[in-house]
Amino acid sequence: MIPVSMVELAEAGGVLLAAGVAVAALAAAFRWYFRQQLPSGVALLVDVSVVAFYLNTRVALGQAVAGSTDALAVEAVAFNLAVFGGAVLVAPAATRGGDRLGVQVLAATGVRELEGDVGRLVKAVGRALAVQLPEEIADIEGYDPVGDDVKAALAGTTFIFPRRLTVAELRDRVVTRIKDDYDVGYVDVELADDGSVTYLALGSRTAGIGPTLPPGTAAVAVNADPPNAAGPGDLVQVWRTDAEPAERVATAEIRATCEDTVTLSLDDHDAFELAGGSYRLATLPYEPGADRQFAALLRAADETMVVTTVEAGSTLDGGTVGGVEGTVVAVRSESSVDAIPSASRPLAAGDTLYVVARPDASRRLDAAATAAEEVSQ
Repeated sequence: MIPVSMVELAEAGGVLLAAGVAVAALAAAFRWYFRQQLPSGVALLVDVSVVAFYLNTRVALGQAVAGSTDALAVEAVAFNLAVFGGAVLVAPAATRGGDRLGVQVLAATGVRELEGDVGRLVKAVGRALAVQLPEEIADIEGYDPVGDDVKAALAGTTFIFPRRLTVAELRDRVVTRIKDDYDVGYVDVELADDGSVTYLALGSRTAGIGPTLPPGTAAVAVNADPPNAAGPGDLVQVWRTDAEPAERVATAEIRATCEDTVTLSLDDHDAFELAGGSYRLATLPYEPGADRQFAALLRAADETMVVTTVEAGSTLDGGTVGGVEGTVVAVRSESSVDAIPSASRPLAAGDTLYVVARPDASRRLDAAATAAEEVSQ
């Protein structure tokens, strides 16, 4: 016959095993559904709840079968405390084990993103490629910075992608994920050959009318009666109707309309003439100019205009336009300005380059145009 102490030991081991399995299953389900680790407080609560359920059932069955059970006996109290103590020790290990199981399930089902420090485990599973973003995220020079809340949300985040991607393809997917999921305008990211992120900088897309206004122009909102179906981009004549006879004040371009309020773009000295009064707008036949189309396309694209000067002793000094990363739209020297220069045009110290390029290319362009001595500092 098994001694009573051995029976109680077996009972205690069984209930602790059941509690651990329950916590591990909950941790795996929590990781799979919420993409986060199960909170330690919840894990401990579930663990001790299983133990409490067993002990209450044990006392109830003892009273029903044996007729009486001394729940306050020293032996019973010591047994209960020992089981509860073991449950407290089992909960953390069960939580970690269940969380690892949930991560493996996520990787096997093709999940795209995980939280925290689980990237190494996903890589070890071998069914997905994990890319963990750095904790330090820089700002792209020349762009408005993104909010600190966005940087905090991205810092240390691990993205999951399918395997068999080249570094260029992986970079494009990382950029797309950050832009689409976190509403970021510009992303400058560098990836190593193993897919790890070596540099990350962010910038927000410029908003408003100001960046699209050519020099010497201004935007003003007036109360006017716009023509039917008139909209942004239409060229209109602005007529003052509160005078007899009606007087044409200016020619402007519609930028936005809201009922009787119209935002117009026009010469800055004509903007002062529109203060007060009532106006009527007459639409004119108009083809958008190349400058307006270029500004609109550039504003919506990933590329932007970069201006840099070639320094003596830099990589670009003595090179050609064809060696510049990006699209060179103009080169200004001391004597002339070359628009859309040929790829064979030589570059010299003092030349100012106007280049359309992505943020990462513009960063490399600045480094190539800077003298080697200054870069080393």
